[in-house]
Amino acid sequence: MTTPTSPPTPPARGRRRAPSRMERAAGRAAALQRPRVLLALLLLLALTCVMLLDGYLRAEVGGDQRVRTGASASDVPDDVLDGGPILSFPGGQATTVSVPDKTIVLTFDDGPDPTWTPQVLDILEKYDVPGTFFLVGSMVSRHPGIVRDMVEQGNEVGVHTFTHVDLSYQSQARVTREIEQTQLALAGAAGITSTLFRAPYSSQTDAIDNYSWPVYESLGADGYTSVFIDTDSDDWKRPGVSKIVEWATPEDDEGASVLFHDAGGERSQTIEALPKYIEKMKAKGYTFTTVSGVMADQQSHQPQQSQQQGGGLQAAHHRATGATLYEGKALIAAVAVAEWTVPALSVGLVVVGVAVMGRFAMMLVLARRHHRQRNRRRFSWGPPVTGPVTVIVPAYNEKECIEATLRSLARSTHPVEIIVVDDGSTDGTADIAESLGLPGVRVVRQANAGKPAALNNGVRHARYDIVVMMDGDTVFEPDTVRHLVQPFADPSVGAVAGNAKVGNRRTLIGAWQHIEYVMGFNLDRRMYDLLRCMPTIPGAIGAFRREAVLQAGGMSDDTLAEDTDITIALHRAGWRVVYEEHARAWTEAPGSLGQLWSQRYRWSYGTMQALWKHRRSLTDKGPSGRFGRVGMPLVVLFQVVTPVFAPLIDVFTVYSMLFVDFRAALLAWLAVLGVQLVCAAYAFRLDREKYRYLLMMPLQQLAYRQMMYLVLIHSCVTALTGGRLRWQKLKRTGEVGTPAGTG
Repeated sequence: MTTPTSPPTPPARGRRRAPSRMERAAGRAAALQRPRVLLALLLLLALTCVMLLDGYLRAEVGGDQRVRTGASASDVPDDVLDGGPILSFPGGQATTVSVPDKTIVLTFDDGPDPTWTPQVLDILEKYDVPGTFFLVGSMVSRHPGIVRDMVEQGNEVGVHTFTHVDLSYQSQARVTREIEQTQLALAGAAGITSTLFRAPYSSQTDAIDNYSWPVYESLGADGYTSVFIDTDSDDWKRPGVSKIVEWATPEDDEGASVLFHDAGGERSQTIEALPKYIEKMKAKGYTFTTVSGVMADQQSHQPQQSQQQGGGLQAAHHRATGATLYEGKALIAAVAVAEWTVPALSVGLVVVGVAVMGRFAMMLVLARRHHRQRNRRRFSWGPPVTGPVTVIVPAYNEKECIEATLRSLARSTHPVEIIVVDDGSTDGTADIAESLGLPGVRVVRQANAGKPAALNNGVRHARYDIVVMMDGDTVFEPDTVRHLVQPFADPSVGAVAGNAKVGNRRTLIGAWQHIEYVMGFNLDRRMYDLLRCMPTIPGAIGAFRREAVLQAGGMSDDTLAEDTDITIALHRAGWRVVYEEHARAWTEAPGSLGQLWSQRYRWSYGTMQALWKHRRSLTDKGPSGRFGRVGMPLVVLFQVVTPVFAPLIDVFTVYSMLFVDFRAALLAWLAVLGVQLVCAAYAFRLDREKYRYLLMMPLQQLAYRQMMYLVLIHSCVTALTGGRLRWQKLKRTGEVGTPAGTG
């Protein structure tokens, strides 16, 4: 953990103290981070909105496929039930209009469809026949170009709701929303609005009932003309081309509003039947018109093929202007983003899923091999290392923990020299360390300069060739140092990572971090050890050859992750870095969500800084190049890229549960959780931990993991925006005392 800047000295009672330079710097740093936190949250919100919009467009959000049948029609006027297919309410009075004899109003429902609608338009253009298309708003917003072509070709369009729901089941607010959203989609797609409406699942006027009638009345009062049918081709049944043509043909030369479909399913029979039907009806002397044409003909009694306004617009169309036009264009733009984003995220989900599962498999295989290799009876690093070593304890305001830390070191079964480097503490940490009177303890005081400077100072004062570095809030077991230094019997080993464990695991947050430490950190280290590309020696417990540290230039303050920085530097210098699972250290994990966020944010951002600092290793030769081409890609993939995109799994899981198939999505999530539990259980077995903590793992996946995602996204935003982050001191409680086992 990086040493913070000094906190302010408490002011004298009754006197207001001006902020110190450190306080002002910390305040500026905090102020700079707030916008980045907000940006990270806004990115997550934007992703959620895109998913919700996509689901809504596909009628998976709020979709209601209920269809009402068999209701009474006692409230519906008889002249409406027996009237023509065109229903309007001029002056508030229900009026129906019939299609004149030898006239066809060719209507199409449920479009536009990118496959079938363009083919229908080609046929209509070829035969110079206008069509009236009742469009689903969600489809309009997804395929605006087709609607634009449709209108420019001279066809008429109407509203068929936004999500194709039976409006008789919906509230007035939902009815209004369905209509207005469709109008916005038309405005954004073709720059028009329409006064025509056809209700989903409607047919002839005699099917109007007491539940749907109020909907038509309400829309009629708003100026809408509701359009029904006289003749149904039933092409959705796919009965065959000849049947479609036969069923769509009216009897006795009557005029008719005829229904076809240009979307909503496989429409190849419709495409094949439509030209045959047009040729047949023209041969019988029929003319084709639109709904507007029928209404104009009824008013003027002058037959005409299609009534249009100036500028080529159908009479039912009105140019969209003002807020309607701009909101419509915004809707189309938002949908375009969703249409591009969701498929891209789907591909990303597959990639991330494969990477995550591959990581689990790799960790299990390599962790098992590592455990069997290092725990064989014949395994040895070489002659036992028995010489004394120096333990460096950088301390900044650690009065709650320093006594337990030093007393644990005093009980070490390996000879140690203990150097406490007090980094300008203001709480009496150095005085406490000196007052204990423990043998072999030296206190070195320095002005506040940060953890890297404190460690370098400790290395300069060290008497021995092997130095152990730890945190001031960490407690060692009696055998920890002895286990930690044994790998130095191999002269190629330059540093050893120990096994850091959460000491304050009785709280929920502590238990979650305990699972993370055992499963993630330690399984990872086993894997990286075998691959010889260990990326980080934990600040809580690590040992170094003094020669190797000096060769690497000492602990650097170039990054916020000095432990990762020095580890990569040692690899590049040709030293081997290994993991010693039996060297256990008990550390105090953050006790609040705020402190946890600060710590992990610093870790994530510091790791990115270290990777960027050592980016040249990708093209280096020798040991440096080996780490660059093996270790760095693995770290980037497993610690940056995969975790950043891992939320896709959760986002798509929630999306699928809410809008697609709850049972299938739940089973998939449980399967992934099962794989993680297997990995966690194996990790607990290797570390001889009690399995009861695994009961908290489902909740950890639902809550804790999401926070870690946000932290990493926050770190990425900071890195991309070029921000700088200062160390923030975590509040200590001192509750991690002498370890009492691994329970």
